[in-house]
Amino acid sequence: MTTIALNRRNLLTAGGFVLATGVSGLLLPARAEGLAPTDSMSGGANNYRKGAPIVERIGKGGFWMSGTVRRAGDGAPLAGQRIQIWAHTTEGQEHEPQSHGATLTDKNGAFRLEMPQIIPIFGQPHGHLAYDSGEFKTVFLRPVMRSAKDTSLEAHFVLQPV
Repeated sequence: MTTIALNRRNLLTAGGFVLATGVSGLLLPARAEGLAPTDSMSGGANNYRKGAPIVERIGKGGFWMSGTVRRAGDGAPLAGQRIQIWAHTTEGQEHEPQSHGATLTDKNGAFRLEMPQIIPIFGQPHGHLAYDSGEFKTVFLRPVMRSAKDTSLEAHFVLQPV
């Protein structure tokens, strides 16, 4: 029969092992599927317009919407994906978002589009983004800004094939 002596050296060795392997690996099961897909957000599709044109900039600009698009599972960046962006802005009419447009991701899966400043309407200031090209499952996002004075907002998509 083997006896394990509980001494300072054994405790330090065990603690080092936990730190090296990560506590989460001991408490949670391994995820074989890798990077999980992004879920659509409630309210994300509000005022969505299918087929918004790809544009260089929306309106007079001054506010930046940016983010990344990756594939679920392996997390590979997805180039050439169409991301539609819209929001209530300083150039829109009350209760009617005027700022709609779309952009494509670059070779690193990143997108960036300049648009007018987002303003709060019905609560917190927020943007709307959608992936809806058909190769992957449609995802609507509705990220909220920390402050109405922010001049940028990020949103990240992890897409699952249809």
